[in-house]
Amino acid sequence: MRRITKGLAALSSVALAFTLVACSGDKEPAASDNKAADPASMTAELTWWDTSDAKNEGPVFQDLIKQFNAKYPNVKINYQSVPFADAQNKFKTAAAAKTGAPDILRAEVAWVPEFASLGYLYSLDGSELLADESDYNTTALASNKFDGKTYGVPQVTDSLALLYNKELVEKAGVSVPKTWAELKTAAQTVKQKTGAEGLYVNPAGYFTLPFLYGEGGDLVDTASKKIVVNSEQNVAGLKVAKDLIDSGAAVKPSATDSYGTMMTLFKEKKVAFIINGPWEVANVKAAPGFGGLENLGIAPVPAGSAKAGAPVGGHNYVVYSGVPQEKAAAAVAFIKFMNSAESQAALAGKLGVLPTRTSAYDIASVKSNAVISAFKPVVESAVNRPWIPEGGQFFGPLDTLATEVLVQNKDAKTSLDAVAQKYKAEVVPSYATN
Repeated sequence: MRRITKGLAALSSVALAFTLVACSGDKEPAASDNKAADPASMTAELTWWDTSDAKNEGPVFQDLIKQFNAKYPNVKINYQSVPFADAQNKFKTAAAAKTGAPDILRAEVAWVPEFASLGYLYSLDGSELLADESDYNTTALASNKFDGKTYGVPQVTDSLALLYNKELVEKAGVSVPKTWAELKTAAQTVKQKTGAEGLYVNPAGYFTLPFLYGEGGDLVDTASKKIVVNSEQNVAGLKVAKDLIDSGAAVKPSATDSYGTMMTLFKEKKVAFIINGPWEVANVKAAPGFGGLENLGIAPVPAGSAKAGAPVGGHNYVVYSGVPQEKAAAAVAFIKFMNSAESQAALAGKLGVLPTRTSAYDIASVKSNAVISAFKPVVESAVNRPWIPEGGQFFGPLDTLATEVLVQNKDAKTSLDAVAQKYKAEVVPSYATN
């Protein structure tokens, strides 16, 4: 694969003046421009692809842009909301064609190593964006590393948790479950005593990971370069998920828009337990009749026979390698503003998303936020995903697997073997198989 040869190098931490330079050191930074110290003197037009939820999260980011423009009135931000499901391939297509790619992208954590390996991102090493690198959560920052360089800064981190309706749980007289077996019993009891459904299991690849991790499974072993997705541990994990559905503890999931169905049922108080992340907190809070955040319970995902584990998730700010030199300073200024501790605290308060900066957790509004406090231990115990260029390609086959096993009642081992074959043929052909 082609490797990056360029990066963003700092000229002045005060002036925010940056230029694109070769990592080999064959070019020297230009002289600092004192005008850059005055935000009003900075002139540029930047395109930002925001991959957050357009309805629940997008307006909050647009409000931050207005605040940025109050300080940088001559930096125009062309805000474009790009559906998350489309953004990965859309960016790769535009970057490969060298036309239509945004200057800045909100990238899912698994995309960064892939884009960097293809030469589509600027290294941020030496730039002001990494001057306070130690302030970032180490796990969140790890997804931005590739081949010894750093290609992004973590905007938000997350993981999956057990979300529950406190009213239904209390009415049923059950405790918050700590294992899948306890969840099965609690969900069945909720159904018997309240008339609401107990649990909804979303049949999507990312949402199956807590079941696989719970039995000690994983997708690949990067140390030994081996595909392990079809391990006996993963077979056992899928059987746990399938049993929750077959036993009636969980609703039989729908084959289409299962995620939307899950959230509708939860917001309408028709199901007590779901597995989901902090990105839905604002949505639940605004749901008429749910009872607000006072009725929302948050706990770590239940444990299997090996452990309790949910995947590390989140998004990063990255800079497209085709950004012209004259835009570099503005791109850095924009990301710096959007990703400051204060901006992260504002997002946490309005959306319930988790900051990636340590200093953000010292801000009073974050300290007093019950949702953030509940999710913090969830993220701290989350399982690292494999940060390899192919990491973002694991989930297409996993989505097919989840539908086959949890909706279509296909054999778990057979479907897992098919995923392993897919990985070997199309994703990590250099890896060995079981």
